[in-house]
Amino acid sequence: MVTHVSSEARGDERGALIAFVEAQRGGLRRSVLGLTDEQAAQRPSASELSLSGLVKHVAEMELNWLRMAQRKPNEKQRDEATWGDSFRLVDGETLAETLAFWDRVARETEEFIREVPSLDDTFPLPEAPWFPKDGQVSMRWLMLHLVEEIARHAGHADIIRESLDGQTAFALVSLEQGYPSQN
Repeated sequence: MVTHVSSEARGDERGALIAFVEAQRGGLRRSVLGLTDEQAAQRPSASELSLSGLVKHVAEMELNWLRMAQRKPNEKQRDEATWGDSFRLVDGETLAETLAFWDRVARETEEFIREVPSLDDTFPLPEAPWFPKDGQVSMRWLMLHLVEEIARHAGHADIIRESLDGQTAFALVSLEQGYPSQN
Protein backbone atom coordinates (compact mmCIF):
# COMPACT_ATOMS: atom_id res chain seq x y z
CA MET A 1 0.00 0.00 0.00
CA VAL A 2 1.30 3.47 -0.84
CA THR A 3 1.10 5.88 2.07
CA HIS A 4 1.16 9.63 2.00
CA VAL A 5 4.31 11.11 3.49
CA SER A 6 3.94 14.75 4.46
CA SER A 7 6.17 17.45 3.03
CA GLU A 8 7.55 17.88 6.56
CA ALA A 9 8.95 14.35 6.38
CA ARG A 10 11.01 14.94 3.23
CA GLY A 11 13.81 17.02 4.72
CA ASP A 12 13.71 16.56 8.46
CA GLU A 13 14.77 13.26 10.02
CA ARG A 14 12.55 13.64 13.07
CA GLY A 15 9.60 14.56 10.87
CA ALA A 16 10.30 11.59 8.58
CA LEU A 17 10.45 9.15 11.47
CA ILE A 18 7.26 10.56 13.00
CA ALA A 19 5.50 10.43 9.62
CA PHE A 20 6.46 6.80 9.01
CA VAL A 21 5.33 5.76 12.50
CA GLU A 22 2.04 7.60 11.92
CA ALA A 23 1.57 5.96 8.52
CA GLN A 24 1.80 2.54 10.18
CA ARG A 25 -0.55 3.62 12.96
CA GLY A 26 -3.01 4.67 10.25
CA GLY A 27 -2.97 1.21 8.71
CA LEU A 28 -3.89 -0.38 12.01
CA ARG A 29 -6.49 2.27 12.87
CA ARG A 30 -8.16 1.83 9.48
CA SER A 31 -8.53 -1.88 10.12
CA VAL A 32 -11.29 -1.13 12.66
CA LEU A 33 -13.05 1.50 10.55
CA GLY A 34 -16.81 1.04 10.72
CA LEU A 35 -16.71 -1.94 13.06
CA THR A 36 -18.62 -2.40 16.31
CA ASP A 37 -16.81 -3.48 19.46
CA GLU A 38 -18.21 -6.97 18.95
CA GLN A 39 -16.95 -7.20 15.36
CA ALA A 40 -13.52 -5.84 16.33
CA ALA A 41 -13.27 -8.47 19.08
CA GLN A 42 -13.90 -11.41 16.73
CA ARG A 43 -11.11 -13.88 15.97
CA PRO A 44 -11.85 -15.19 12.45
CA SER A 45 -8.61 -17.10 11.99
CA ALA A 46 -6.59 -19.77 13.76
CA SER A 47 -4.84 -16.96 15.66
CA GLU A 48 -6.17 -15.63 18.94
CA LEU A 49 -5.64 -12.09 17.66
CA SER A 50 -8.55 -9.70 17.22
CA LEU A 51 -8.54 -6.21 15.78
CA SER A 52 -9.43 -4.53 19.07
CA GLY A 53 -6.78 -6.62 20.82
CA LEU A 54 -4.16 -5.56 18.29
CA VAL A 55 -5.08 -1.89 18.73
CA LYS A 56 -4.81 -2.22 22.51
CA HIS A 57 -1.54 -4.14 22.33
CA VAL A 58 0.09 -1.64 20.00
CA ALA A 59 -1.08 1.34 22.07
CA GLU A 60 0.31 -0.22 25.24
CA MET A 61 3.50 -1.33 23.48
CA GLU A 62 4.11 2.22 22.22
CA LEU A 63 3.52 3.59 25.72
CA ASN A 64 5.97 1.06 27.14
CA TRP A 65 8.71 2.10 24.72
CA LEU A 66 7.98 5.78 25.34
CA ARG A 67 8.24 5.34 29.11
CA MET A 68 11.54 3.46 28.75
CA ALA A 69 12.91 6.29 26.59
CA GLN A 70 11.64 8.89 29.06
CA ARG A 71 13.01 6.82 31.95
CA LYS A 72 9.64 7.01 33.66
CA PRO A 73 7.52 4.26 35.21
CA ASN A 74 4.92 2.77 32.89
CA GLU A 75 1.44 3.19 34.34
CA LYS A 76 0.21 0.30 32.17
CA GLN A 77 3.08 -2.10 32.89
CA ARG A 78 2.08 -5.75 32.46
CA ASP A 79 3.43 -8.78 34.25
CA GLU A 80 3.18 -12.46 33.29
CA ALA A 81 -0.26 -12.73 34.88
CA THR A 82 -1.73 -9.81 32.88
CA TRP A 83 0.28 -10.09 29.63
CA GLY A 84 -2.64 -11.73 27.78
CA ASP A 85 -4.92 -8.81 28.72
CA SER A 86 -2.82 -6.56 26.48
CA PHE A 87 -4.27 -8.45 23.48
CA ARG A 88 -7.98 -8.13 24.30
CA LEU A 89 -10.42 -5.61 25.69
CA VAL A 90 -11.39 -6.41 29.29
CA ASP A 91 -13.50 -4.99 32.12
CA GLY A 92 -15.78 -2.78 30.02
CA GLU A 93 -13.00 -1.35 27.83
CA THR A 94 -14.22 -0.13 24.46
CA LEU A 95 -12.55 0.21 21.10
CA ALA A 96 -13.30 3.96 21.07
CA GLU A 97 -11.62 4.42 24.46
CA THR A 98 -8.65 2.35 23.35
CA LEU A 99 -8.24 4.40 20.18
CA ALA A 100 -8.47 7.63 22.22
CA PHE A 101 -5.82 6.29 24.61
CA TRP A 102 -3.57 5.47 21.65
CA ASP A 103 -4.09 8.97 20.22
CA ARG A 104 -2.85 10.43 23.53
CA VAL A 105 0.17 8.11 23.52
CA ALA A 106 0.92 9.04 19.88
CA ARG A 107 0.80 12.76 20.67
CA GLU A 108 3.10 12.25 23.66
CA THR A 109 5.52 10.20 21.54
CA GLU A 110 5.67 12.94 18.90
CA GLU A 111 6.17 15.69 21.49
CA PHE A 112 8.93 13.70 23.18
CA ILE A 113 10.78 12.96 19.92
CA ARG A 114 10.51 16.58 18.78
CA GLU A 115 11.92 17.80 22.13
CA VAL A 116 14.67 15.25 22.76
CA PRO A 117 18.04 16.98 22.29
CA SER A 118 19.38 14.42 19.80
CA LEU A 119 18.13 11.31 18.03
CA ASP A 120 21.52 9.86 19.01
CA ASP A 121 20.61 10.08 22.72
CA THR A 122 20.27 6.63 24.23
CA PHE A 123 18.32 4.95 26.97
CA PRO A 124 18.82 1.64 28.78
CA LEU A 125 16.77 -1.47 28.16
CA PRO A 126 15.97 -4.22 30.60
CA GLU A 127 17.86 -7.45 30.02
CA ALA A 128 15.90 -9.77 27.74
CA PRO A 129 16.89 -12.13 24.90
CA TRP A 130 14.89 -10.09 22.36
CA PHE A 131 16.61 -6.75 23.15
CA PRO A 132 19.94 -5.61 21.68
CA LYS A 133 22.85 -7.17 23.57
CA ASP A 134 24.49 -3.90 24.62
CA GLY A 135 21.36 -2.83 26.50
CA GLN A 136 21.22 0.68 25.04
CA VAL A 137 19.31 2.06 22.06
CA SER A 138 19.00 5.50 20.54
CA MET A 139 15.88 7.58 20.01
CA ARG A 140 16.32 6.94 16.27
CA TRP A 141 16.33 3.18 16.95
CA LEU A 142 13.17 3.62 19.05
CA MET A 143 11.31 5.28 16.17
CA LEU A 144 12.50 2.69 13.65
CA HIS A 145 11.45 -0.06 16.03
CA LEU A 146 7.98 1.51 16.35
CA VAL A 147 7.67 1.46 12.54
CA GLU A 148 8.68 -2.21 12.53
CA GLU A 149 6.42 -3.26 15.41
CA ILE A 150 3.33 -1.35 14.29
CA ALA A 151 3.76 -2.47 10.68
CA ARG A 152 3.95 -6.11 11.79
CA HIS A 153 0.65 -5.79 13.63
CA ALA A 154 -0.96 -3.73 10.87
CA GLY A 155 -0.25 -6.68 8.58
CA HIS A 156 -1.96 -9.01 11.03
CA ALA A 157 -4.89 -6.57 11.11
CA ASP A 158 -5.16 -6.55 7.30
CA ILE A 159 -5.65 -10.32 7.29
CA ILE A 160 -8.10 -10.31 10.19
CA ARG A 161 -10.22 -7.52 8.66
CA GLU A 162 -10.33 -9.18 5.26
CA SER A 163 -11.35 -12.43 6.97
CA LEU A 164 -14.13 -10.62 8.85
CA ASP A 165 -15.87 -8.85 6.00
CA GLY A 166 -13.72 -8.86 2.87
CA GLN A 167 -12.51 -5.27 3.33
CA THR A 168 -8.93 -4.89 2.12
CA ALA A 169 -6.41 -2.24 3.16
CA PHE A 170 -6.94 -0.39 -0.15
CA ALA A 171 -10.73 -0.43 0.28
CA LEU A 172 -10.36 0.93 3.82
CA VAL A 173 -8.14 3.78 2.60
CA SER A 174 -10.86 4.64 0.07
CA LEU A 175 -13.55 4.43 2.74
CA GLU A 176 -11.53 6.65 5.09
CA GLN A 177 -11.11 9.21 2.30
CA GLY A 178 -14.85 9.18 1.54
CA TYR A 179 -14.72 7.24 -1.73
CA PRO A 180 -17.27 4.54 -2.52
CA SER A 181 -16.56 0.99 -1.37
CA GLN A 182 -14.01 -0.87 -3.47
CA ASN A 183 -15.47 -4.30 -2.64
